[in-house]
Amino acid sequence: MSAAAHSTFREGPEPVTVSSDEQYDPRAVQDKWQARWEQLRPFRADDADGSRERRYTLDMFPYPSGDLHMGHAEAFAIGDVPARFALQRGCNVLHPIGWDSFGLPAENAAIKRDSHPSEWTYANIETQAASFRRYAPSFDWSRRLHTSDPEYYRWTQWLFLRFYERGLAYRKGGQVNWCPNDQTVLANEQVVGGHCERCGALVEKRVLTQWYFKITDYADRLLDDMAQLEGGWPERVLLMQRNWIGRSTGADVHFAIEGRAEPVTVYTTRPDTLFGATFMVVAADAALAEEIVAPERRAAFEAYRDEVSRESEIERLSSEREKTGVFLGRYAVNPVTGDRIPVWASDYVLAEYGHGAIMAVPAHDQRDLDFALKFGLPVRVVVETGQPDPAETGVATAGDGALVNSGPVDGLAKAEAIERITQVLEERGTGKAAVNFRLRDWLVSRQRFWGCPIPIVHCPSCGEVPVPDEQLPVRLPENLRGADLAPKGTSPLAAAEDWVNVDCPKCGGAAKRDSDTMDTFVDSSWYYFRYCSPTYEDGPFDVEAVRRWMPVDQYTGGVEHAILHLLYSRFFTKVLYDMGMVDFTEPFARLLNQGQVILNGKGMSKSTGNLVDLGEQIEESGVDVVRLAMLFSGPPEDDIDWADVSPSGMYKFLARVHRIAAEVTSAPGTDPAGGDAELRRATHRAVDEATAMIEANRFNVAIARIMTLVNAARKAIDSGPGAGDPAVREAAETIALMLSLFAPYTAEEAWEVLGHEAPVVRAGWPAADPALLVEEAVTCVVQVAGKVRDRLEVAPSIGEAELERLALASPKVAEALGGAGIAKVIVRAPKIVNIVPQR
Repeated sequence: MSAAAHSTFREGPEPVTVSSDEQYDPRAVQDKWQARWEQLRPFRADDADGSRERRYTLDMFPYPSGDLHMGHAEAFAIGDVPARFALQRGCNVLHPIGWDSFGLPAENAAIKRDSHPSEWTYANIETQAASFRRYAPSFDWSRRLHTSDPEYYRWTQWLFLRFYERGLAYRKGGQVNWCPNDQTVLANEQVVGGHCERCGALVEKRVLTQWYFKITDYADRLLDDMAQLEGGWPERVLLMQRNWIGRSTGADVHFAIEGRAEPVTVYTTRPDTLFGATFMVVAADAALAEEIVAPERRAAFEAYRDEVSRESEIERLSSEREKTGVFLGRYAVNPVTGDRIPVWASDYVLAEYGHGAIMAVPAHDQRDLDFALKFGLPVRVVVETGQPDPAETGVATAGDGALVNSGPVDGLAKAEAIERITQVLEERGTGKAAVNFRLRDWLVSRQRFWGCPIPIVHCPSCGEVPVPDEQLPVRLPENLRGADLAPKGTSPLAAAEDWVNVDCPKCGGAAKRDSDTMDTFVDSSWYYFRYCSPTYEDGPFDVEAVRRWMPVDQYTGGVEHAILHLLYSRFFTKVLYDMGMVDFTEPFARLLNQGQVILNGKGMSKSTGNLVDLGEQIEESGVDVVRLAMLFSGPPEDDIDWADVSPSGMYKFLARVHRIAAEVTSAPGTDPAGGDAELRRATHRAVDEATAMIEANRFNVAIARIMTLVNAARKAIDSGPGAGDPAVREAAETIALMLSLFAPYTAEEAWEVLGHEAPVVRAGWPAADPALLVEEAVTCVVQVAGKVRDRLEVAPSIGEAELERLALASPKVAEALGGAGIAKVIVRAPKIVNIVPQR
């Protein structure tokens, strides 16, 4: 190969000559085996085969926004390794593929192109499917699905109706997150730092009537069942979910409000500090503030509320901002002191937290203290921490000291005080122990076209009427295109009169379909069930098929889905368990997150030109080179900087593998027992270590072990027993078998060159011989005065006394000592002996 061929990774490799009549050409190899695999279908799962252990390995399915990119290349290479590993170890493996094909990008493309979203969607799916086939993941293509197919979303609608029957799908009015760019509402989980997680626009608050899933009914189970996932899921993902669900224990405290018949309930985690509550704060955008504001304060309140509506949640919760608020002209009664305390509205309290109001204890909460000092409100210390008076220092005191100025709980520690004050509240009927969650119900309505229609009809007489099961699916109209789909603040379906106007399924009168579509995360919350029986027509999935295959043994995808998709999928699974459709409560036993592919330390971006094109890389270097470079660059969870990757080095390595296979001259089936002992030990050590590394998801280390074995085999051919030695064949076959996980085309070709029938993935996984893992001898370094004077081949189990005797008997040691006495002998068996001569 010429030196210029790899001066940069953007230049394609030249074929490498491996013998007088054979070359390694990665593109020819992949074209050959892609066609052969289409005939052999080596990756099809067998539902009927109960003789083999079943393994369900799954990749988070892609969105068809265009052709595959470098992120896909990394994710699907990583996800393919455990699937192929299980297959080669004799398992019956289910490794399916499909597309999450509803969503805004397709709708926006249709508006721009004056077309229907399905045209863009399915064209991109076919492009990606062709690229996937070339990239060689071990998919069972017979189970392919698309969430935008009516045959799929029929069952999404069926599940919605089952949730509705159980009270888990409901419609209500209230404040929602509104993306002004995408013209649709967002779930809380889809707002990141006050911005839309998809387009980045600053999110606004609006009052709308929307559909919700009651995920809060499952908050405790979503938390408690994480015990099943310990050790199988990354700890950071579990922590993110725990924090998002946000369970806390405390008390609901009832404050009477002057002029209001019903008391206002406030949730607090520190009911022991009630004697220090000197005012109340209501969220400025909460319905409660609107209700209780005094007439003479209404104008000031409404002006302030309008200001708050333009702030993001991140801004409102910032501890750095100066506190703002408005007095509502009302007073509450502290239920333990009887004091009248003023009620204010402010932006630092959120309507979604607790009941939308807090009791303010300024001495011991910094935000409350900042507010109190700003507006001249009382500060009362009720926990003795030994710190200066907050009213003087402006610093709230933290800690769990003894209670003071607190009547019946004076002198008690925090835990005892909480228990006692809660008991007092319950005795008086002014409060009770309570659990609160940060988690809010999942808002699933979307005001866009390209999504699953909500199967509800609104009738003036009957109200909400579910569409009968036999009328599912409620199909999207096919005649809306381009400008018909442009966002108008309401769903485009609302203007499609032929579609929206229907007869009520209950009374037959004039009615209207619900014109919203579902959040696409609903589609992806159950797709992994459908893969078990993708053509099943009597339900969303065949219950028995799911029992055969699930839970998913290994799930691979990005950590960005830690809260959204993964939390929703866990929720769906628990509902299906309660419906008796599945016999497990967690869908994914093990989770593997991959990092990102970046370039020169930055995220790839077409707009900035900081981009590597996957198609170009494959065309220039071949699929196996790209896959191997991705997998060798580091652990799966780490980011890959493509600027640091060496595709040319991977190409040279694969060419060496191919050349070794081509040079083997012993016949297939030759017993390796009489072969070179050193190479055999190297082969079996590589198998043992690579197997352990694959099981631990350290694929880069496993590849390094294969590389070491390739070097050993090359050495044996060039300067050892030669290509005809049976140990060389054993090494070459082992390399092909193990390399199949990472570079499947080259491995398949090498396997055939070695005289075996395809496919290599059905040839099994090599087993390490324990006897060959034991080192027969190790090299002991003997030093005199710190300088190496001899090397001894000794047994690994040699004792210190015997090793010292052998070292002192060495002629080279005697020569180095030159008759000098020995001051000290330091022995570290079996690797080193250091002799210190007398001076």
